[in-house]
Amino acid sequence: MPHPVQSRWRAALAAAILLPSLGTAQGNPTADEALAAVVAGDWRPAEQSARDGERHPAASLAFFGLKPGMTILEVQPGGDGWWTQILAPYAARTRGAYYATAPDIYSNSTSTNARLARQAFELKFINPGVYGRVNLVNWGMDAAPLPADKLDFVLVSRSFHGWMRTPGMPERFLNQLFRATKSGGVLAIEQHRANPGVQDPKAPTGYVTEAYVIEQAEKAGFKLAAKSEINANPKDTKDHPFGVWTLPPMRASAALGSGAVPDPNFDRAKYDAIGESDRMTLRFVKP
Repeated sequence: MPHPVQSRWRAALAAAILLPSLGTAQGNPTADEALAAVVAGDWRPAEQSARDGERHPAASLAFFGLKPGMTILEVQPGGDGWWTQILAPYAARTRGAYYATAPDIYSNSTSTNARLARQAFELKFINPGVYGRVNLVNWGMDAAPLPADKLDFVLVSRSFHGWMRTPGMPERFLNQLFRATKSGGVLAIEQHRANPGVQDPKAPTGYVTEAYVIEQAEKAGFKLAAKSEINANPKDTKDHPFGVWTLPPMRASAALGSGAVPDPNFDRAKYDAIGESDRMTLRFVKP
């Protein structure tokens, strides 16, 4: 008997394929037209659109090779769904399918807060007229494997430093993604970039070396296809008092997770002037 997660994945995929394209009234949009339309979408919160000048969503996704009709998986999208606001409508407009990982509802280790966050994310993106069908798949160290050879495009944005806090997590997750990606499919990675050198295995500052990311992805079986400097920021010195989270958009004034009270007198000027972090932008393919 198939695992319930796999059964829901197959059912959701079939339904998503049948979902009418939001662009059919004007004909089938090209990749560039569809991407421009969703980046300019009035459903995107103003505070998210305001970050486009530093996050370069259209240029980044074009570099990664996003195409109409793809089956997309966004890994650990976060509560604000910054990329979800773009990728889900794009999939809907181009007759693709959109999936996002979410806390594993079958795991006893999934906290109440994580379960509530999953529900909140699901409700946030429930409008099919904008987002099409947003399919959530269980994700975690003991979650059931994703179905093999289903994905055309996988986005991992700013997740590596979190994975590195748990031994074996980068390897497990990348192996899962490799298995789930079709031959020729894309693994797109955006990550806070450390200066070259020895990588701290826990990545406590949030910065990770390109060499580490490339090594881990290729160990799983992916092949590096291209690098881009779209998201480079030469002003980022990477020596901030509260790690990468000192910079916008987090703008921390106390160590995250320490329980310390944010300092209202912390001088933010030079960190705000840096802007968002220096980030690697890497495209991998599954042979």
